[in-house]
Amino acid sequence: MRSWSDIKNVFHHPDSKYSAGEIFRWLWKVWKGNRLQATLNATIGLVGVALSLCMVWAMQRAIDTASGARNGSIYEAVAVMAFITLCEFGVGISRTWIKNILGVRARNRMQQQTVGRLLRSEWRGREAMHSGDIINRLETDVNHVVNFLTETLPSTISTLAMFIGAFFYLLQMDAWLAFITIAILPIFMLCSRFYIAKMRELSRKVRESDSFIQNLLTDTMHHRMLIKTMEADEQMLSRLEGKQAELRKRVRQRTGFSVASNLFLNTGFSLGYLIAFLWGLVRMSHGTITFGAMTAFLQLVFRIQGPARELTKLAPAFVSVFTSAERLMELEEVPEEQQGEPITMQAPCGVRFTNVGYRYTQNQQPTITHANYDFKPGSCTAILGETGAGKTTLIRLLLALIKPQEGSITLYNAEAEQPLSPLHRCNFVYVPQGNTLLSGTLRDNLRIGAPHATDEQMREALRLACAQFADELPNGLDTTFGEQGGGLSEGQAQRIAIARALLRPGSIILLDEATSALDADTERQLLDNLLNNQHKTVIFVTHRQAVVKYCDQVINIA
Repeated sequence: MRSWSDIKNVFHHPDSKYSAGEIFRWLWKVWKGNRLQATLNATIGLVGVALSLCMVWAMQRAIDTASGARNGSIYEAVAVMAFITLCEFGVGISRTWIKNILGVRARNRMQQQTVGRLLRSEWRGREAMHSGDIINRLETDVNHVVNFLTETLPSTISTLAMFIGAFFYLLQMDAWLAFITIAILPIFMLCSRFYIAKMRELSRKVRESDSFIQNLLTDTMHHRMLIKTMEADEQMLSRLEGKQAELRKRVRQRTGFSVASNLFLNTGFSLGYLIAFLWGLVRMSHGTITFGAMTAFLQLVFRIQGPARELTKLAPAFVSVFTSAERLMELEEVPEEQQGEPITMQAPCGVRFTNVGYRYTQNQQPTITHANYDFKPGSCTAILGETGAGKTTLIRLLLALIKPQEGSITLYNAEAEQPLSPLHRCNFVYVPQGNTLLSGTLRDNLRIGAPHATDEQMREALRLACAQFADELPNGLDTTFGEQGGGLSEGQAQRIAIARALLRPGSIILLDEATSALDADTERQLLDNLLNNQHKTVIFVTHRQAVVKYCDQVINIA
């Protein structure tokens, strides 16, 4: 037998990261961008309610006419019902059109806004979440929030209108029956608080398990070559099965709780309907109501209990949207970078580090301490150092992805100098380490560096990057690549990435092991091309001695 503490645990409300007020304010902000669809859905819902109640009246009128309880034409009564039915068809078509057309637009808009917010946020918090988890939130959680704001809430307005309208219609026909029909609602309101608390906890666990699976699938597909060569197929499948089993267990727990709750409520609704049916039969047997009125009774009871059942679904809907809202709010926790118009400085530019220090967490040793470097305008510098010495951190500081915690970084030219900020990133041309090509055409990849680049400009950038092989591709600039430049060698992908960067107008070229996959002759030609322009400041992060020989200064990071 379960103890009292076990019973209390069933209704325990876990501490939430955000208060209900914070979540409601966030949902209100999101709703303001979807008011058109929400208003249209609410309006169409109210029209549907009016038509539904009119159908009850028309049906009672037709039956009473046929039974002789009132005078009139049967054909006219049926014609009225047919007209109302056609109107209901129109409402249904309108509702479907709005859901499918405006609904997709609303989801797309919110996804764009969320992705834009992520791209504008400071870099430091981005790696805290797995990309699979972020994608899961952008797809599933965005859908939950948009559907709730544009469909669930507007339908709730029409549901309440149906409930109130049917109740007052029935109230004027039989007050006692009207109150008996809604007797289940106080019990529902009493239980809803406990239901929401428990379902919110269970739904959060289900969503977390779902994200874990998304993470594992993303990792598996991204690193499938590694998994194959390590012969770790069974190991990865076993991990996937473990996470899926955990998800199934949590879904069973949530489903069991939901089924038990619905069984309790539906028992009450069914009992209310049977009482209404019995009461109608008793009154009809005593001749106090007509057969048409009996039919209207049952129709109205259904139209009261139907909305009441729909209102019980609001509890899981609120649970779902609260869980999704929390998960999307977490994506906004990282503050935005400084926003504004890019600040372009006249070439050539230099960068000066003055006593710069940086550590990632308070518990770690400083990654960079007392750094005093001067990358002079038009110079070429090689940065050397062992793994973990701070080369990557230096790159992030140069690109203003992170801010120095000590000292300062200054961007300068012959005329002025300014503290380095994200707004100065337009002055940098960056080629990251490894294969960074995206799926799509060669043209699409190159235009990431310059969206409006002409074919001539792209071909010139390819020439400077020693990527003339592009002229021999099947469709030239319109050749399509797979994920990470599938179909190209590492050296080819690296040269295209360099060409993409060279299309940017920045005067400081920052290359992170950008020639690691090139042969000696190609590397030599590439360096000659890059260093031929005296208006460019070139910074190499490298371990290759061939690069060092071309540089004016060498910085060793210990």
